This record gives sequence, structure tokens and C-alpha cells, in this order.
Amino acid sequence: MRPETLEDYLVSLHTGQWFGWSNAKNKVYANLIIHDSSKTKPTEQECIDGLAQLQADYDQAIIDREARKASAKSKLEALGLTTEEIKEAFGIWAY
Repeated sequence: MRPETLEDYLVSLHTGQWFGWSNAKNKVYANLIIHDSSKTKPTEQECIDGLAQLQADYDQAIIDREARKASAKSKLEALGLTTEEIKEAFGIWAY
């Protein structure tokens, strides 16, 4: 699932219950609290940039996966398999 929230970024930083919210119904930076004194609170900009990077990495992984599928399909067709055979055997369909 594509990272979309501040919480998605925060859970990527450390394991365990190291952070929480002063208002669990409004999970925004202003309500972020740190439970673990050995961890520092990231800046709001670090959170914004970190989430953007997680999203970019996720999006690139999708693009790469689709490119690998297209490459595999092309190679299978070059070996003489039909589109129908490829679809049935491997679930790779032409786009």
C-alpha cells in the first residue's frame, strides 16, 4: 500500500511504540508526541521529506515491476509463446 500519512513515515524510522498522538483522531505533526526518550522527534520538514521519499520509492517500485513484467512478456513471446499462453501460464497480459 502506498505510504500516505505522517504515521506511515514515522513507523519506518524505528520499531516499537516510540511515538503517539496527543489527539489520536487528529494525527498531525502538532499532535505528535515521543514516548521513548532515546528517540528524538523528527522535524516537521524531515517528516514531509521522508514521506515524499517513501512515496517516490513506492511509485518507482511499481514502475520497475511493470517494466519487468513487460520485459518478461517480450522474452516469452520471443520464445514463441502466444499472448494467451503467457496469460494463462504466468498471469502476464499485454498492456
